[in-house]
Amino acid sequence: MRGVAQAAGTTTPTLYERYRDRDDILRAVRLRTRANLFATLCQTRSLSQAFERYLEFALEHPHAYEVLFDGFAQPPSLYEPWPSFNLLRMRLAERLGGTPRQHTRLMLSLWSLMHGTAMLLIRGEVSDPLLTQMLHACLDAVEAVVAQDARTKGKKYSGPKWPSSLILGEAAYSKVTAGTPTSTAQSKRKLATRSVTLEK
Repeated sequence: MRGVAQAAGTTTPTLYERYRDRDDILRAVRLRTRANLFATLCQTRSLSQAFERYLEFALEHPHAYEVLFDGFAQPPSLYEPWPSFNLLRMRLAERLGGTPRQHTRLMLSLWSLMHGTAMLLIRGEVSDPLLTQMLHACLDAVEAVVAQDARTKGKKYSGPKWPSSLILGEAAYSKVTAGTPTSTAQSKRKLATRSVTLEK
C-alpha cells in the first residue's frame, strides 16, 4: 500500500481512509474502467462500431484493461456489473432477434476474439502497420461469426447445450457452476476427438 500511496502522490494513512487493502483498490479500478468502457461504447451507433471502439479503448488504457479481466469469472468480479458485456449482448439481440440472454454463448465467442486480440496487441507491443492489420482482422472475424450465426440462427454450436446454471453479466444473479468430473472428462475427450478430426 505504501508503494501505491507514493505513486498516487499521497500518504499511506490517507489511502487507508478510502481503501481497506490492495483488493479494494483493484475493485475500484475495475468498476471505474467498466464505467468508462461502457460510456465509450454507448456513444457508438452500430454493433461493428462498438466492437471497434472496444479494441481502441483497450489500446488506449492497456493497464486498466488488463486489471479489468483478472479473475473475471471468480468473486468478486463475477458478481459485479458487466455493463459493456450486456450492451453488446443487447446489440446482438437487436440485430439477430431473440433475447440478450439467448446470445450469451455468441457473445462469449466474440468477446474471446476481441480480448485475445487486445491482449496480443498490448503484451506484444505491436505497432503499425501490423497493429492496424491485426485490429481489422479481428473485426472481420467478428463480423463473419455474427453473419454465420444469422444464417444458421444460432443452431450450429459444438459441445453441450448452454446450461441454465451458467449465468454471466447479471451482477448478483451471475453464477458459474462447476461441471461434474464425468462431464469435464467427456468434454476433454470430445475436444481431443475433434482435434484429431480437424487434423485429418
